[in-house]
Order: sequence, then C-alpha cells, then structure tokens
Amino acid sequence: MSDLVGRYFDAAMSHLQRIRTEETGNIERAAELLADAVADGRRIFTFGAGHSSLAAQDVVYRAGGLAVINLLNVPGMIGVNVLPAPLGSALERVSGLATATLDLTPARAGDLLVVISLSGRQMMPVELAQHARARGLHVIGVTSLAYPAEVSSNHPSGTYLKDHCDVVLDSKIAVGDGELTTPGAETTFGSVSTVVTSALLQAVVASAVGKLTDRGITPPLFRSGNVDGGTAWNAKMMAENSERIFYAF
Repeated sequence: MSDLVGRYFDAAMSHLQRIRTEETGNIERAAELLADAVADGRRIFTFGAGHSSLAAQDVVYRAGGLAVINLLNVPGMIGVNVLPAPLGSALERVSGLATATLDLTPARAGDLLVVISLSGRQMMPVELAQHARARGLHVIGVTSLAYPAEVSSNHPSGTYLKDHCDVVLDSKIAVGDGELTTPGAETTFGSVSTVVTSALLQAVVASAVGKLTDRGITPPLFRSGNVDGGTAWNAKMMAENSERIFYAF
C-alpha cells in the first residue's frame, strides 16, 4: 500500500470516528425527526446539489433503506448530470430556483426535508431551507460548520444553511474538501466528504429504524432486488406507501 493510500484511509477513518464521538446527539435528534415523520405519515425529501447529491441519493430507493424517502430532484443540480458541468454550480447560485422547486412539490407543513451542502453558503441550500421552514416543514441540515467561520455567504441575508435548520449534522470537513497534500500537487486532494456525509445519513436512518421498532411500528424498509423475492417485496412496499412515494409511476 502506498503512503498516500494509507493516509487517505487513515483520514477517512479518523473523520468517521470523530463524527461518531462528537455528533451522536445530533444524529439522535435527526433520527427522532425522521422516525416521527415516518410514524405520522409525513412526506420526506432529501436534497443536495452537485456532489452533495450523492449522499442525498444514497438514502433513496435502496436496499435496507426507508421506502418513503424521496429525492428532491432539481434538473441540472443532481450530481454532474448536466453539460457543461459548471452549469450545475451556476444554477446553485440562482435566486428563486429553490422556492419555485419546493412550491411545485407535494411537500406540506409538517413534512421533513434533509438539505445537504458541504459549505452551506450557496443560494440554493440556504433559500431552500429558509423557505421550507417558512412553509412549516422540519429541516435537517448536513453541512460543515468549518465553512461559515472562514468563507462568506452567497445569500443576500448573509446566513448559511446552518441558520435555517431544526437540527444540524456537522460533517466537520475542512475548508477545501481535501485531506491530503504531496509535493508537486498544487492543492489538497483526497476528499472524504461523500464518505462522511453518507455515513451520517445512514446512521440517522439506522437510529430511526430502531426508534420505530421501539414504538411497535414496522419500518417500511426495502430489500435488495438481488435476492430471491426482493423485487416482489419492494413492489409491495411501494404499493403500501404509494401516497408518500414520488419517485415511482
């Protein structure tokens, strides 16, 4: 194993251990909101722009995941699915896109929205969280609190995602999103933000499942489509929860 490979895995594991130690309380609070939303028949949405969308997608329509979590899909902002790719970054800075998107969804007061943004400084995540709370939704923010201390907000209010959430999960990723340096490379590299953010959300789901079973509620969980009976089971889950699932026809 090369030195850089070992350093990368050390950085990822160190970050995960830090999250486990320092964010347990916030994870449990977020899980309580998620369990309440499932138990109360609320709608649940996740959103992330660019690479933050990877963690948002990771809890939607997947083996072992809650069937009632929906991806809030904003065209041009889900991963790098638009050409030219920098257009996605530009769209994240457009005012009014967040409010228009949310207003055109089935979201209503009492529902739950998870907003993921590493920096928490751009127009889209700030405006989305702000508008969601104004409409009566609960908001869980997943962000790095290192950013507000070092970078300016791109929202006219000067606020960040963290300022418009019921619960904030701090990924603790350093500004710049690179854990490694080496001679000859002119910037940091070796991002662990996707690993850490996905782990945070999976931990929230895991805790919420436990909270639901503690209440005597059977969580609506998907099975793997690659095991016998999995596809039929998942079709059953979607049929039973069709009023809260918006990614199926």
